[in-house]
Amino acid sequence: MKNRMNNSIWIILIIFFSTLFLSIAINETHGKLGDGEFLFKRGNDYLSQHQYDHAISDYTQALDINPSMAEAYNNRGYAYGSKSQYDQAICDYTKALELKLSAKIYDNRGYAYVIKAQYDRAISDFNKALEIDPKHAVVYNNRGCAYSAKGQYNQAISDFNKALEINPEYAQVYNNRAWAYYSEKEYDKSWEDVKKMQESGYQISPILLEVLRRTS
Repeated sequence: MKNRMNNSIWIILIIFFSTLFLSIAINETHGKLGDGEFLFKRGNDYLSQHQYDHAISDYTQALDINPSMAEAYNNRGYAYGSKSQYDQAICDYTKALELKLSAKIYDNRGYAYVIKAQYDRAISDFNKALEIDPKHAVVYNNRGCAYSAKGQYNQAISDFNKALEINPEYAQVYNNRAWAYYSEKEYDKSWEDVKKMQESGYQISPILLEVLRRTS
């Protein structure tokens, strides 16, 4: 029961901060309709406005014109994911990766696998992303969240440490590491991360504060 509750907490955290974790390709809207670029860029505009159905429609039309647009598959996958249609998102990310090996796309597909609680597949994708871009702090954070969801907190803490080595200002990682320390009953270290979040002005989860106060 405790592991199930911890896993639920991690999923909530990942969903809440999905806008920090996911990457999309955005360009200014200009060009001609015929080559698919105009539809792709207009889809990006719709995506940035959270008009996901319109974005999906434009990306689909763009891909009908030019089925080799890896970024259109990636961005349509993001739009599907934003509608909680993760199977469709994974399908699009997979098609994008067939066209272009990209740390960003592996990270996006890994995120979708995390939401579906397919943690091993997620970790595999995050590993591939880091092979391409070993300095990608977001991927280390995401892989840390996947490890945490599996209850592998030491591996998670190692990844969170790496993310902070790359980007010490990445406040969300302090939050995630604080949860991992809490799960390992390292309450003093968890409080240290809480203090770092307070110093940076980051909004601390009231649930985290409540459980720390009860147990330490």
